[in-house]
Amino acid sequence: RADIEKKLNVKIKMLNDRVEIEGSSIDEYHASLVFDAVNFGFSVKKALMLKEEEYIFKVIHIKSHTKRKLRDIIARLAGREGKTKRVLSYISGCDIIISDSEVGIIGDFESVESLHTAILNLIKGTKQANAYRYIERMNSIRKNDFSDLEIKNPSHSKR
Repeated sequence: RADIEKKLNVKIKMLNDRVEIEGSSIDEYHASLVFDAVNFGFSVKKALMLKEEEYIFKVIHIKSHTKRKLRDIIARLAGREGKTKRVLSYISGCDIIISDSEVGIIGDFESVESLHTAILNLIKGTKQANAYRYIERMNSIRKNDFSDLEIKNPSHSKR
């Protein structure tokens, strides 16, 4: 607990089934995000990534997006021997946990948003390959957006 307090720059008090956090408002906010992620099932190490501004934690409530059997949807999201979940995580660069009725995601904002859309599409019935392609396309667009920011060599533009 002392280690987490130090990393989050807060004081943590455990009162029966409640946790109280004391610190600056931004530190309290980061600590609450970390606790939410840990409570969802992420390791403390992964949850501590949320202290960095570019990382977010998002929860998708599966039942909010379909009337199909929850067990079938979770099986689609996990895939045979966890393959779909592993591929989604690898392609997006995000950490994913699938619980009984929700999916938790930790990653940078744009990657989480792309993965969120892909997961919603899977919940609605799209093929896994289409979800993978969507994430790869978003990654490619993001990569091209950053490459456009590079300064072009002026000697190449003279003719």
